[in-house]
Amino acid sequence: MSSGSWRSLPRARETALLTGLGGGLFACAAMVLAGGIVWLLFDASLTGYGVLFLPVAAATAVWVRPADLVTAPVSVPIAFAVGVWPIAGGSGGVGGQVMGVVTALSLQAGWLYAGTLVAALIALGRRAALSNRRRMAAARRLPA
Repeated sequence: MSSGSWRSLPRARETALLTGLGGGLFACAAMVLAGGIVWLLFDASLTGYGVLFLPVAAATAVWVRPADLVTAPVSVPIAFAVGVWPIAGGSGGVGGQVMGVVTALSLQAGWLYAGTLVAALIALGRRAALSNRRRMAAARRLPA
């Protein structure tokens, strides 16, 4: 590879953007992994799970492509609910497990709202920057 050929390669940011579905799947997989880690290392600490949720929410909002920015604040709370399943602490079959998930969601609503707010603010900021960039490009194309 010659010294000047690296410039012809696409930047990682341009190629690593996720679709709306991909962002949701990423968030769900990351939160299931986070739930497993919290279950193994921290004895199913819901606070630890909430702390791990914030960077996942931010990463999801950063890595989703601009056309699918609206999906980030929607998929992140779903991922929180999916990932809390292993550490919810329910017992007594499916009904008990569902009650454990509902209880965990209600008790950890602060983390859920905080992560959703993080994703929404990042998505909103990215949308505003994209809109501003388009407006500036259109202004440059107009004759003076």
